[in-house]
Amino acid sequence: MKVTLVSLGCPKNQVDSDIIAHGLLKAGHTTTADMTEADVCVINTCGFITSAKEEAIENIFNAVGARLENPKLKIVVTGCLAERYKDEIMTDIPEVDAVVGIGAHDKLLEVMESVTKGEKLSCYGPKTNLDITKKRIISTPRHYAYLKIAEGCSNGCYYCAIPLIRGPHRSRPMESCIEEAKWLAEEGVREIIVVAQDITRYGEDIYKENKLAELVTEISKIDGIDWIRLMYAYPERLGDDVIDVIATNPKVLHYLDLPIQHINDRVLKSMNRKGGTDIIMSAINRLRAKVPDISIRTSLITGYPGETEEEFQQLYDFVKEIKLERLGCFAYSEEEGTKAATMEQMPMEERQRRADLIMQLQTGIMADKQAAMVGRDIEVIVDDYDSENELFICRSVYDAPEIDGEVYISGDWPVMVGEIYTVHITESDIYDLYGELVED
Repeated sequence: MKVTLVSLGCPKNQVDSDIIAHGLLKAGHTTTADMTEADVCVINTCGFITSAKEEAIENIFNAVGARLENPKLKIVVTGCLAERYKDEIMTDIPEVDAVVGIGAHDKLLEVMESVTKGEKLSCYGPKTNLDITKKRIISTPRHYAYLKIAEGCSNGCYYCAIPLIRGPHRSRPMESCIEEAKWLAEEGVREIIVVAQDITRYGEDIYKENKLAELVTEISKIDGIDWIRLMYAYPERLGDDVIDVIATNPKVLHYLDLPIQHINDRVLKSMNRKGGTDIIMSAINRLRAKVPDISIRTSLITGYPGETEEEFQQLYDFVKEIKLERLGCFAYSEEEGTKAATMEQMPMEERQRRADLIMQLQTGIMADKQAAMVGRDIEVIVDDYDSENELFICRSVYDAPEIDGEVYISGDWPVMVGEIYTVHITESDIYDLYGELVED
């Protein structure tokens, strides 16, 4: 069959899609981006927050619309939205032919066969059946890839539906992580981006102790891997051993995604976050002391149920004083099934007003930090070439793909996509940098 595979949401979901794609190709199917040519469209959805659900539904209706030109097209929905809403999807969108939960990905090929014969079905299994150790393709540009080291989450934050959707935290065996990292290197990957819902819990379930620092050290020994980037580390479990690896291992980038959500102790407790103000500040201070040029990315929530104007002001002042390098702020979104959704809700307009104020503040901070990069020599990896503007699109060690900024260098240099170079920064704007290749 010809299959269109649509992958939505976060990098962790993208890895699931890569595993699905490998299974399709191994079984002899082919993939196509054109739904008007496909026999089946498999949509791997996100269902984390309202905007993600809206995007998933929009993509389902795009597939429904493609049937006007391709009446034989069958639509299979999987991923977080499928796991979260089960039979509601087929009830509300009867054009969908099958819904497959994350614990039934091993049944996906059988489901595809069934729907092409005219059957309609939903298929589910235990969330723990999701196997992230299976072989996969690489859907990112060849020189970087995500390595998912765990599945699920056991943190139990009251605003978050991930534990309901994905189940409890389950670490992937270290041998499996290292084996995949070696394969990625053999395929030409230069940058490994380590991801999970919470990488700082890695190993605690299967090894009875935290093994993140050890895992990262082992990955760094692999020939061909030059950059290792760490995403989604929780401040209350950020050990000195991990900070030491960032500080001393030349392959581990001076970058860390450290989601903190808020800074007020009462709000954090109401969110069921395990770390309070002191723990968050300790994590930031320890990182900056050991790694002075660290780029810390975080995410914040405004308008959480019960957040007072004074508590929001404390968050605003924190952003103003601490001046984190990368920051995203989101208006709280109530999610069905979570404890926070049962609390008294603030009007969305006020939630968004507060988020906008934080982002306006952060825009100025980012502009200042970007301007401070002018005159420096930094390492970049070349992601792409913009032929229209004759510019190479690069990323610095301080920028993760798709969420952070970029570095542009003129296209008259003899550089190659996927290679790492030193660039002298000559200009900046709010998010991006511009520079010249340092000849070596």
